[in-house]
This record gives sequence, structure tokens and C-alpha cells, in this order.
Amino acid sequence: MTTLPAVPAASGPVNRVVPPNPKQAVLVVLGFTALLYLVELADVILPVDLDRWGILARSWSGLDGVIWAPLLHDGWSHLFSNTLPVVLFGFLAMAGGLGQWIAVTVTIWLVSGLGVWLTAPSGVVTVGASGIAFGWLAFLLVRGIFNRSLKQLAVAIVLFLYWGSTLLGVLPGNPQISWQGHLFGALAGVLTAWLTARANRGKGKVEQAGPAVGELPA
Repeated sequence: MTTLPAVPAASGPVNRVVPPNPKQAVLVVLGFTALLYLVELADVILPVDLDRWGILARSWSGLDGVIWAPLLHDGWSHLFSNTLPVVLFGFLAMAGGLGQWIAVTVTIWLVSGLGVWLTAPSGVVTVGASGIAFGWLAFLLVRGIFNRSLKQLAVAIVLFLYWGSTLLGVLPGNPQISWQGHLFGALAGVLTAWLTARANRGKGKVEQAGPAVGELPA
């Protein structure tokens, strides 16, 4: 009888800074952005105010706005201001693959929306994708810390130098801007960065351990 050592599985690149499939990432992010523009166009053309489907705080009838609010915007200027952050942050946040990006985005989407529903002023309808954009930005800013990745930290520094001032949007200020959505989106981004880093470390330990040593007939 003889034994052969198991070959350790290759670990995934947790310090990746661009998506493993850039073309797919571009199509997904541009497709999502195009959906935002189509919804806004429909809001302009149709004789119905779609923005009323946004989040109405602490109203059961407005709770479903958690799902619809990020797709709605208060006019073209509102959408234009969100476009570049959505495209850039959404693309970079897909570095862990499409599956991870979907999980991160859904978590940010729901946490941001529920935070608005719980804390926004009564009688105010909140719409816009900025909560998700803030979540992606926070995710990108802290993932390098949790992953202990110098490359991701370098990207975070660049993003912070350019967009760091926008983080002030998590504080109360302009009553026309939902700081609640920004705050809870950013908190969700930090949470998802921590969760994905833990998942990556757990996966790495399993892969390094590899399967048990097997026996082959002599």
C-alpha cells in the first residue's frame, strides 16, 4: 500500500480590485443603470407619478417602497448625479464575482431602505439610488482592511480622496437629501465587507486543509 499527499486547492484571490469577468460586470452595471433611466423616462411619459411608490416612513402602505425606491428618482438631475457613482462603485464592488455582488447589493438595498422607513420624517416620500451607491462606496473603502489587502486599500485611498467629502451626506443637513438612506447604506456596506471577508477567510481555511489523505492500492 502507498499513500499520496492531497494537492491543496487553489485559494481565491480575495484581494482582487477589478471583477474577474470585466465584460460581464460592465454589462450588469450598465444594464442596471439603463433600467434607472427607463424608469425615469416612464415616470415622465406616463400620466402617473411613479415616485409615490417610494418609501413612506413608518407607513405599512409605504413599506414596499423599500423595494422600489432605489429605482425611482426626483427628476433627471437627481438621476444624473447618481449615475457616475452607481456605474463606478457598482463595477468595482463586483471584484468578488457576480454572486457576491448580488448578495452585497441586496443587503445594502434592504438595510438602507428599512433604515429610511424607520427613521425618515413622517409624511415624506424618499426615492433614489444614492443609498446603494453609499453602501457600495463604504464596502469598497473598508474591504481592504478586513481582507488585509494592500491593493484594495490603495483603491480605497483613491476613492476616498475623490469622494470622501460625499460621506458627509450621512449626517443631517439639507432636508431635501435623505441622510438616513446614506447612513444606513454606508453601515450596510461596512457590514457586508466584514461578512464577505469572514466568508473568504473561512473558505481559504477549508481549501488549505484540502481533502483527507487517501490510499491507493499498491
